[in-house]
Amino acid sequence: MKATSISLFVICCLLFLPVVARADIVVFKNGRTMSVKTCQVDGDMATLRLREGGEVTFPAAIVARVEPDEVPYPEPGTGSGEPGTVDAAAAPAPAPDLVSEGVLAARPYAELISSVSATHHVDARLVHAVIEQESNYEARARSKKGARGLMQLMPETARQYGVRNSYDPKANLEAGVRHLKDLMSRLELPLALAAYNAGETTIKRFGGLPPYAETRNYVRSILRRVGAPVGQSGTN
Repeated sequence: MKATSISLFVICCLLFLPVVARADIVVFKNGRTMSVKTCQVDGDMATLRLREGGEVTFPAAIVARVEPDEVPYPEPGTGSGEPGTVDAAAAPAPAPDLVSEGVLAARPYAELISSVSATHHVDARLVHAVIEQESNYEARARSKKGARGLMQLMPETARQYGVRNSYDPKANLEAGVRHLKDLMSRLELPLALAAYNAGETTIKRFGGLPPYAETRNYVRSILRRVGAPVGQSGTN
């Protein structure tokens, strides 16, 4: 075989090989690890590009170190068959805002969130979504309106559930999850979230989702994080 023919043969073989991408192993301070496409730190925040698609951002302080992943993986859209096709066994990528269980488990207060959510029979992913939207996991967060802590309890809500210190993560979570559950016992999920944001009296006054852009964006954002069909929630 001539040299030119050998070169063409090698090129053709390479074209039909699956495309392999680099990856990072993120080691969290709680001992958990996670393989991602990339981990980029910008100031106090870290952004992970997930293998299955989408991104997630959280405080960089919970990351111990980032190491190169020695196990390669095929890029989406490539496989062992024809170029540009997807393997039949490949799972569909989740919605961009639906992060993996591994990412949720590495977030601040994850074990406490799981425990409190299980006690009150509320989906932990929903509680994570509310906390991320309300305070971004900052236990000392306080809004201009006076809402405090992880789940941004208003003073009257804190009193209703017997909370003396809204900055205490466990007390705040207990009250916030109970309040959210109480709202969901009376209202459908989109309206319960709107009531958590704007107050149940506001929902009653408008007979449904209020016309406030802040509340509508709040509901839409949380529904996307939990994988709920936003288009059916009346928030479009």
